[in-house]
Amino acid sequence: MNDNELLILLQSDHERGLEQTVRQYSAYVYKIACTRLYDVCTNEDIEEAVSDVFLAFYNAGLDNGFKFRSVQAILGVIAKRHCIDVFRKKSKCIDTVDYDELENCIADDKDESRELLEAVKELGEPDSTIFIRKYYFGQKNIDIAKELHMSKGTVNMRISRGLKKLKKILEGRE
Repeated sequence: MNDNELLILLQSDHERGLEQTVRQYSAYVYKIACTRLYDVCTNEDIEEAVSDVFLAFYNAGLDNGFKFRSVQAILGVIAKRHCIDVFRKKSKCIDTVDYDELENCIADDKDESRELLEAVKELGEPDSTIFIRKYYFGQKNIDIAKELHMSKGTVNMRISRGLKKLKKILEGRE
């Protein structure tokens, strides 16, 4: 069933539409949840997060009459945002970053992922840790600053300078 047919079903029969949505997109949402939460959550927590995503999708749909352009896109956004919230609740402090495990999570394409990870590693410490915490784990700058014993201004400046440096590194590889 394509998205248009699914949206029509959701608008006409909410329950059957939700059942079909879960059947059709549960693997997609589960993959997002596993990718984001596998290192801080149990399987039960991940399954609960997936259920919460579908509930949030259903509630958002009821609020606007299921007038979405893409079911997959809205589920992806809800899943990623929910996983960031769960991650923040489950992890108070991130002690180490395993670069090898992050390789498949930073970018969709493996080659781009490897290239981006290598470029982030080239930034050196603590910049590479700051980038991974901010852009992969979704941590706020103030939280990164506290955990790395820096001021928020220092973290902001390192991110600003690091982005410019990362751009030069990546442009040099083309």
